[in-house]
Amino acid sequence: MQTIFEPGKDIPVIEEADLCVLGGSCTGVFAAVRAARLGAKVIIVEKQNCFGGVATSGLVNIWHSLYDTEFKQRIIGGLTAEVIERLEKRAAVQNTTNSPSSAFNLNTEELKIELDTLLTESKVKPLLHSFYVAPYLEEGRLEAVIIENKSGRGAIKAKVFIDATGDGDLCYQLGMDHYTAQGLQPPTTCAKIYLGEQLQSFDYRKALSKQGSEFGLREDWGWRTFVPGLPNTFMHAETHVFGANCAIATQLTDSEIEGRRQVRAFMDLMRKYGPQDTISLAALPSTIGIRETRHIKARYRLTENDILTGVRFPDAIANGSYPVDVHHQNSSGITFKYLDGTQAVIDHRSSGTKRGRWREESESNPTFYQLPYRALVPHEFDNVLLCGRMLDAEAGAFGAIRVMVNLNQVGEAAGVAAYLALDGALPVGDVSSELLRKNLAKGGSIII
Repeated sequence: MQTIFEPGKDIPVIEEADLCVLGGSCTGVFAAVRAARLGAKVIIVEKQNCFGGVATSGLVNIWHSLYDTEFKQRIIGGLTAEVIERLEKRAAVQNTTNSPSSAFNLNTEELKIELDTLLTESKVKPLLHSFYVAPYLEEGRLEAVIIENKSGRGAIKAKVFIDATGDGDLCYQLGMDHYTAQGLQPPTTCAKIYLGEQLQSFDYRKALSKQGSEFGLREDWGWRTFVPGLPNTFMHAETHVFGANCAIATQLTDSEIEGRRQVRAFMDLMRKYGPQDTISLAALPSTIGIRETRHIKARYRLTENDILTGVRFPDAIANGSYPVDVHHQNSSGITFKYLDGTQAVIDHRSSGTKRGRWREESESNPTFYQLPYRALVPHEFDNVLLCGRMLDAEAGAFGAIRVMVNLNQVGEAAGVAAYLALDGALPVGDVSSELLRKNLAKGGSIII
């Protein structure tokens, strides 16, 4: 490979903090806010123009149930519940009672402003339009990260760092042990589309199966949902970009372009084969919806059995009830596995939905699962925590924990743990799980 020489230069230290959070998804924001509320000086770095990640920049406006699978026990609280309450005051969220798949529909434009407000109220220092570049080590210890933005390159010094980049960029550049799953779940480009009333009842999935190839679309599985406050406007997530690893720059670029092409092709199909009614593209995301790239090896790897049998952990910091949900990597379809032992495989190329069981019936079923603190702690570096979809998990386990209401809790736990490590001058892995759970509960999290 041809190379060029870049002369060395001094990089100014532009900020110093107790905690630096890289990545401004809700997961990262919630980590920053929880640490700041406890008294830490926190800075958060985000490459987009807003916070919220896939929820805002990716247009995915669904948060799943805060209850167990029987809707009897509340299992999720904390900042997820607080933000929902805040959005309700602006008619920016709609609750679908007892729905495991789409409990809360959000107007994520309002969510952008609410996250700004959360950070401002908590006195977190935000940096938008700022790209993480590289780590800076002294005697083998992470002392700072280098970022770049409109003001040029600068270093941020901190005592603890949280990697909430999604792809685990900081951990990867630190040389931490990592892996890429064999069956990476493919990304989707979402879109907000205005549909006239006749088109709303059109069976577009059937048309996609029959005529999709005419528009360069493979048979695929997708979904749509409404956007609160925007009549006749729906968020569509209809197609996938198969075979892409969006942690590779060229593949990310190709995926963004292909995803937008798919949205236009889908709309062209609707125009040709649907009723003659209004259809307009209202919004495209500023980033493709990435489901999976790298995983960073942690002190505990979540297994599918942990999820589906509802294993309880003494260091549990999050609870979830969303099922195992695995989008097939190179083919139309998705597999759901539920805690009651049933499963559904959806594949429009064959018989549609095939229902069955992944295990025999039993007298009782778990109604929720848990995530342990150990899953946030990498093997290397004692001042770095994992926070987001780079968590160490088997394919089935990842299919369940990757949704936002679960990762929101992971963010809160990382933020509280970072504060406790700072307060006690401890390595992050030595934080007492009992003390962590106690402080999470004090801050509104539901700890079981």
